[in-house]
Amino acid sequence: MANPHTADRDRVPLGQKAAYGSGTLTLNLLPAALGVFAAFLIIEFGMDPLLAGLLGAIPRLLDAITDPIMGFITDNTKSRWGRRRPYIFIGAILSGVIFALLWQLDTGNSQTYNFWYFLILSLMFTLGNTMYATPLVGLGYELTSDYNERTHLMAFSQFVGQFAWMFVPWLWVLVANENWFDSAAEGVRELAIYVAIACTTLGLLPAIFCRGIDSSHIENRKEISFKEMANNFIEVFRGIGQAFRNIPFVRLCAATFLIFNGFQMVASFAFFIILYHMFGGDYGAAGNWPAWFGTISAVVTAFLVIPIVSWMADRWGKRNAFIISTCLSIVGYLLKWWGFNPENPWMIFMPIPLISFGIGGLFTLMMSMTADVCDLDELRNGMPRKEGTFGAIYWLMVKLGQALAIFLGGLVLKLVGFDGSVQIQATDTMTQLRLADMFIPAATAAMAIIVMLGYNITEKRAREIKAQLVERRGEL
Repeated sequence: MANPHTADRDRVPLGQKAAYGSGTLTLNLLPAALGVFAAFLIIEFGMDPLLAGLLGAIPRLLDAITDPIMGFITDNTKSRWGRRRPYIFIGAILSGVIFALLWQLDTGNSQTYNFWYFLILSLMFTLGNTMYATPLVGLGYELTSDYNERTHLMAFSQFVGQFAWMFVPWLWVLVANENWFDSAAEGVRELAIYVAIACTTLGLLPAIFCRGIDSSHIENRKEISFKEMANNFIEVFRGIGQAFRNIPFVRLCAATFLIFNGFQMVASFAFFIILYHMFGGDYGAAGNWPAWFGTISAVVTAFLVIPIVSWMADRWGKRNAFIISTCLSIVGYLLKWWGFNPENPWMIFMPIPLISFGIGGLFTLMMSMTADVCDLDELRNGMPRKEGTFGAIYWLMVKLGQALAIFLGGLVLKLVGFDGSVQIQATDTMTQLRLADMFIPAATAAMAIIVMLGYNITEKRAREIKAQLVERRGEL
């Protein structure tokens, strides 16, 4: 169908899109850098792998508790600066400062000291990042009420966010650069400060320049106070229950869980395949190929995939754009068998454009569709609008999928007989690892397509819901 003209009041100015995109860049950069630096807990700071695993898992458990609570708090906040922006401002500062402090470890400290230092600050960082991320996601859902403009906003923010993934692969190279740092430990400590400064600066921009909906007329908000804490906890669970009774939203969460879980499960396999299959375990020969693989993937996603996905969503609807982009990613995953070619390393870039449609299309479209789902929730359950709650639950599914993927990825490595202590891996091991690298994400993507076939908020339905809400609120 032809796209109706987007009203001027529903358009998000370029400056606000850029400011919101800087927030998305911060959301990507902090966990991506955290993932790179975390490897040096074992390599450089001598942390036992089991303890390092606990340091990654325990904060995720805290996330599971705090994300929905923060969603409820930001949905029901009353302030002269709106429901989201005060938390984004404070959360950006806390996230940056604590991230820098988190990595000021010393190799001379005992393992016990470093474990407790890192755990305590990790929990503090998780709280600060939740205070930032949950309101930011909610703010994005409410910046516009137009079906197509929501996709354009999310496409732009995901485009800006991809610059994090262009940069982060090179942290491996910078940390180990002997011309810059005397040791990898020093590199981690110093680079963490630079990352923190960048994230704090960029993270403040949405709080300063973005304008959410006028919250002064939002009804039925709960009082946020210690006196009402017991009632508030009941309301948190009530909101979670309403979200999971929203079938279109459940489909979005399930599809995201499947695609992101499959993608993350094999995310580290590319490094191992490049190193051991293509270069025989020779780090020197492998050089910067793994870093270039990550950077080129982000460049293709930003400059090619996201604009195409946005165009497809405008032309054929969001669900159809999701199905098409996911099908393209499946073809890309299967092409990896020929892409990782020891005789021609340049072939590793061949499947990237198709693979990038998976994650690039996923978050561009899913965040736009979640905003549509929030309209459906208001229609069914009334005020207050629950963008924060829906955003918290959605991203909680992403985090749980990531945690499960890390465990399952390690299990796959064990099952195929991978041995990180030897330079030359068995032929059968590498063959099985390459097959897993192809078929696991392809299979989870196919299941996600099946889940989304029943998603029924079309553009026509979304505009009908919006018209009913406008009439109910008495708006012009």
